[in-house]
Amino acid sequence: MTASPLLYLQSGGPTAVLNASAQGVIEAARRLDLPLYAARDGLAGLVKGELVDTTRATDAEIARLSTLPGASFGVSRHMLPTWEEAPQEWLALRDVLERHDIHHLLINGGNGSIGCAARFVEFEQHTGYPLRVIGIPKTIDNDLVGTDFSPGFPSAARFLATQMREVAVDMASMAQRRIFIMETMGRHTGWLAASTAAAAQYAGDAPQLILLPEATFDAERFLRKVRQSLDEHGHCAIAVAEGLEGADGRPLAEFRPDATYGHEQLGGVGTWLAGLVKRELGMTSHVAQVDCLQRAARHLASAVDLRLAHQAGSTAVEWAVNGKQGVMTAFARRATDTPSWEVEPVPLASIGDRERRMPAEFIDADNLWVTPAYLDYLRPLLAGPAAVPWDKDGLPDCRAIDWVSI
Repeated sequence: MTASPLLYLQSGGPTAVLNASAQGVIEAARRLDLPLYAARDGLAGLVKGELVDTTRATDAEIARLSTLPGASFGVSRHMLPTWEEAPQEWLALRDVLERHDIHHLLINGGNGSIGCAARFVEFEQHTGYPLRVIGIPKTIDNDLVGTDFSPGFPSAARFLATQMREVAVDMASMAQRRIFIMETMGRHTGWLAASTAAAAQYAGDAPQLILLPEATFDAERFLRKVRQSLDEHGHCAIAVAEGLEGADGRPLAEFRPDATYGHEQLGGVGTWLAGLVKRELGMTSHVAQVDCLQRAARHLASAVDLRLAHQAGSTAVEWAVNGKQGVMTAFARRATDTPSWEVEPVPLASIGDRERRMPAEFIDADNLWVTPAYLDYLRPLLAGPAAVPWDKDGLPDCRAIDWVSI
């Protein structure tokens, strides 16, 4: 083996397929006979020098990685400040990297994490220590620019659409004039809430309304559509993104506001809508705040998502050892009868800390549902069930891997 290991770290919120990317990274490193370390708890662990040696894990353990939800190595929200803000942290990181002779860094994360990766591209410029950086995409919000989709989104979308379809049958079997509100994640974007549209098999099926941050909320139009749905179907199912905005461009429900855009903690818009319906229509609603369930549901993962998340990880290793630097393993869709995806390099500087919102052509004219174009985009990503290992009690086998610290 070469004396210089690669370093992999997971960053930001977990997804159902984050560990599939980790498996792709590790298996590619093993094929190329390269040592690979991983940071515990993302960048926060790297700053403290808390690393594990993946070469100590067995092939059987690595093969189980993609079956596990969460982040096997642990994640954190800690991001790299600019050199001007915290030169001492950059120098501390240099000490850790130099101690282990690490010159290749693979960062697996979303918007903030890819922005962090872009800062690492300047590492040698500021510290004098050579470091090559590759980003690997990950986020259920699907808001990374430069890529057709973000690994993690298709599986979360599959879970949400499944839940919506099942609850629609439940609603139809009960007494009439019932209202159900599903609040999904989606801080500033509606990709997740919009994915519940896949639940509808026929016109008029649940969800009857989809509320997105990209479409300014109109209370009067919303209430009119709720009444119409109750009259036509006897019930009304609503999907709403947590970041639904009012006319002022601010979220309608903020659990913890923050002056910095993107740092606010959202949640509660489903309950807010239920209150509006109660006041104006005199009706109660069932509210489900799906929260982290949508990102943890590995048992409903998309097979396409798993396969491509793995490919994103393995490609990152191949690019790193072949001299690529400062790019992310992005996906480009090839439009054929059966869509396929190719991995292409996109500069980190063009991606990090930016946000891809749903385009206007994906939102219907009433701002209360999606267009056929969105469903054409979404459905290929949901394809195929993923194999699930079950334990003796009939539950998913989620035994953690005991990584060996360096």
